[in-house]
Amino acid sequence: MKLRRKRFALFNSMLAKLPRPLHILDVGGEQVFWERMGIADDAQIRFIIFNLFKDTVTHPNFESLAGDARNLKEFKDKQFDVVFSNSVIEHVGDYAQQMQMAKEVQRVGNRYFLQTPNRNFPIEPHFLFPFFQFFPFCIKVFLVEHFNITYSKKKWTKQEAEEIAKGVRLLTATELRVMFPGATIYREKLLGLTKSFVVYDGWEDS
Repeated sequence: MKLRRKRFALFNSMLAKLPRPLHILDVGGEQVFWERMGIADDAQIRFIIFNLFKDTVTHPNFESLAGDARNLKEFKDKQFDVVFSNSVIEHVGDYAQQMQMAKEVQRVGNRYFLQTPNRNFPIEPHFLFPFFQFFPFCIKVFLVEHFNITYSKKKWTKQEAEEIAKGVRLLTATELRVMFPGATIYREKLLGLTKSFVVYDGWEDS
């Protein structure tokens, strides 16, 4: 939670330098996130929440749309002042599909701010098991199926365990540099280790 607050403080300091009004695309987010951060009621910022499924929004400056983060065909080039994404790119598929999302984020945004966990951090954040990300797929499926290592604490079938194991592919700093050429990579530290990355670009022009 401390890292999240620090991350948003960084984002908010960058956002404060931009002229209003602003148009922000949140890829994979929720209205409640912006409520917690205290800027959901800013009438000078229009938010589009873009997710797999359309969700209910209650603020007049919010709109919810359903679609695919790997193909933002609904939007024009540089349509948004800012594209924001928090812990999403690791869920969209394999490396090629992650690259598709990265290209789309850069296409539709004048600037972007994207966070994702570090593959090389010893604790995989989606599972309660050290070094889970480095195990062979069959071992991952076995662990999910037979042990309570997901946050839901639910017992999963083998087929469900396979889908869960396939649903996360963490990224390294090297991969992010390829996906987001020229971007700044900020390293979020926990106990001296890089827990996650924040990748951003385009803000120097603001």
